[in-house]
Amino acid sequence: MFGVKTLRTVGPAVCRRGASVLWKPTRTQSRTQSAAAGQRVDIGGIYPPIATPFTQKEDVDYQKLDENLQKYAKIPFKGLVVQGSNGEYPYLTDEERVEVVRRVRLALPTDKLVMAGSGCESTKATVVMTERMAGPGADLVLVVTPCFYKGMMDSRALVHHFTQVADSSPVPVVLYNVPANTGLDLPVDAVVRLAQHPNILGLKDSGGDITRIALIVHKTKPQDFQVLAGSAGFLMAAYSVGCVGGVCALANVLGREVCELEQLCVSGRWEEASALQQRLIEPNTAVTRKFGVPALKQAMEWFGYHGGTCRSPLQPLSEAELQQLRLDFSTNGWL
Repeated sequence: MFGVKTLRTVGPAVCRRGASVLWKPTRTQSRTQSAAAGQRVDIGGIYPPIATPFTQKEDVDYQKLDENLQKYAKIPFKGLVVQGSNGEYPYLTDEERVEVVRRVRLALPTDKLVMAGSGCESTKATVVMTERMAGPGADLVLVVTPCFYKGMMDSRALVHHFTQVADSSPVPVVLYNVPANTGLDLPVDAVVRLAQHPNILGLKDSGGDITRIALIVHKTKPQDFQVLAGSAGFLMAAYSVGCVGGVCALANVLGREVCELEQLCVSGRWEEASALQQRLIEPNTAVTRKFGVPALKQAMEWFGYHGGTCRSPLQPLSEAELQQLRLDFSTNGWL
């Protein structure tokens, strides 16, 4: 068994309650890693998984990225997710992935958390990338389930993978379940087991199965495990079953509105929350499951942000898709 978490703060975040630490770091861990292990961050709130702007030559456009960050800094986000699915991280080099995190941390106010995607297919590569993300200032890492050999990624394999990453990580770890992209669900029994690790704070679940999410919240309460909804489309439902926030692609476009939905849920104003949630469902679906990253980047352009082109092999929207995307926003009163 892993030890009990201690709930101390890291950086600007706020802890909820204290407990003793029984877990001991391995001999191979550094002093920095040992200090970070077991520390607790309150991750509740809204995070946009930011897009990566590219030039017409498909180079990372750091100037446009910085301009987006200046605007996001004025919205009441808890922080930003960098190198998530919407950041096109599989198409970036390792050096680009780390540099984007560095630029974000430098540009973002210190009271905003940087949660950096460090997942790779192998455990060894994920351990290395996690350390590299922490170096330029990531406060936490978001680790996606390895999926190339998804038929063999059972609970035993995944618990081993995430445990090895969390044991060596110099910053706290958030699990990332995104079955639409990986083709597999992180099993509930694996989540419950991993929630006992002192350096694993929570889970971002993008599957949208509220019954499953509620069960995870229920079964991990003794560990004070924190669950984030992975989409604005079911954010209200997620709050109603005990989630503490959301990593929402739509927040790249309608950030203030998604934060407003969060506040309505937190304050128990469910009727108002329901009305707003309903208006966000179609545009959210359009920039996620329906049309994906190209639609997100196009919508960002409409709302004053820099989306730009995608990196190949992702292609721009067709004219018919573009018209449907505009309709999904305009019929709900956003355009």
